[in-house]
Amino acid sequence: MPNAIFAGKKALVLGVANERSLAWAIAQHLHQGGAKLGFNYLGAALERRVRPLAESVGAELIEPCNVADDAQIDSLFGKVKEKWGGLDILIHSVAFANKEDLEGRFVNTSREGFRVAMDISAYSLIACARRAEPLMEGREASIITLSYYGSQKVVPNYNVMGVAKAALE
Repeated sequence: MPNAIFAGKKALVLGVANERSLAWAIAQHLHQGGAKLGFNYLGAALERRVRPLAESVGAELIEPCNVADDAQIDSLFGKVKEKWGGLDILIHSVAFANKEDLEGRFVNTSREGFRVAMDISAYSLIACARRAEPLMEGREASIITLSYYGSQKVVPNYNVMGVAKAALE
């Protein structure tokens, strides 16, 4: 392996949606560097896209996890502990807003839509970090999240996601 910078590291990558995902590019880099990988997916449709990608890099964990559900987060990190005993890298590349809250005018964002975007796009980092932290004790570990330019500048039709990413930052 030409670049073994991540040899022996265990990385959980949250938020791969398809082969164009930034999370997927990060996962490929980690794999090329020798990391063992785990992935989550949300529902059958995403599993059909994520599983083949994860299998192509020899993922040791491919598990369902809705980051808006604490029980599912607990289950995922429980499986990480059971399989690996610890965690070195958590990649949080998670974002979501209801389609109707990304269309039209920002001021028309619904209260529920705002809550959903903030919960999944920002709060989920806290929820996942809380579960990752004990698995990272005594390791040179990292938690990485991804944001977007729309958190700082107005981007047409990014609407509530801009606010959610600003909160994440």
